[in-house]
Amino acid sequence: MNPRLSIIIPALNEARHIRETLLALQPLRRRGHEVIVVDGGSHDETASLARPLADVVLASPPGRAVQMAAGAEHASHTVLWFLHADTLVPPQADRAIVDALQRSEWGRFDIVLSGHHPMLRVVERLINLRSRLSGIATGDQGIFVTRELFQHIGGMPQQPLMEDVALSRRLKRIGRPACLSQRLLTSSRRWEQHGIVRTILLMWWLRAAYAAGVSPQRLARWYR
Repeated sequence: MNPRLSIIIPALNEARHIRETLLALQPLRRRGHEVIVVDGGSHDETASLARPLADVVLASPPGRAVQMAAGAEHASHTVLWFLHADTLVPPQADRAIVDALQRSEWGRFDIVLSGHHPMLRVVERLINLRSRLSGIATGDQGIFVTRELFQHIGGMPQQPLMEDVALSRRLKRIGRPACLSQRLLTSSRRWEQHGIVRTILLMWWLRAAYAAGVSPQRLARWYR
């Protein structure tokens, strides 16, 4: 019997995106996977929009790492799949994950960004290439991991920024990820709102500072 997925989605004020994200997951629910939305105290209709389309909607303090940990604690299946609330998955994504778990206990997808600016094509290619070379995944790439391995490494790192990098580092000590060429469609709003070049430089700078030992708490203050 194929393993089933617990799909964990941290969300905060995502009323504009959550319904579309969850609609794309309904074929997976019909195949026996569960969807857990963890709301971090939204002031909009995120939670009410999610309830008809999710198996569980949890309330949690805000913070992606805190919310992901809450979802993992509530999960009932053997594979955890962490998705952003503005990410759309291909219809057969669950089968791609099950196949990938035959060769690795964790992995991630390639991404394509939703916007049409030519620079975004460069951004997504660099993200995918960097991840393949480094074995480090971003949250946008839909990290999946067996529940057993997730518990073995101590669960989700509790930090306010770079939690995806910290999680990848812990997992990479056990083995390299399965890097799936199937693509998740993720929102490009961050780049479009703040400027593509400016956002690229900011993310590179934050990653370099984190690698140099700057604390996630300080990085989070700079990021805001």
